[in-house]
Amino acid sequence: MQLQPVRPTAKASAHLFTGDVYLTPVYSGTGPSRMTVVLVRFTPAARTNWHSHAVGQTLHVTEGVGLVGTRDGTVLRIRAGDTVICPPGEEHWHGAAADTFMSHLAMFEAEPGGSDPTTWLEPVPDEGYRAANRIT
Repeated sequence: MQLQPVRPTAKASAHLFTGDVYLTPVYSGTGPSRMTVVLVRFTPAARTNWHSHAVGQTLHVTEGVGLVGTRDGTVLRIRAGDTVICPPGEEHWHGAAADTFMSHLAMFEAEPGGSDPTTWLEPVPDEGYRAANRIT
């Protein structure tokens, strides 16, 4: 058994997120585990760019209300206690609703061999985000 101290929170890269987003690492697996867990805190209207994960991603909402969108136009409104499973390779985005903070645990694995588990794509346009808020 090993106790790991709380790690410092850092502001997320403006190249990968729109708005103010803060990341607190929770766990970074070392062999044989390939699991990464990050507590992600989104300010109102903040969101990720479009992205996908080679082995998929699980999001567990810890606070607030948010949105998850996929390329086919599906948008889920997510609340504290909800868990969303994004399958491998699915292009998606997630973030806070327009008028509330949202925090979630983001959990994902790297593929064997250590390649980057996340493929980052373009930002979600403001109009697409506003439309997602109206849908749900």
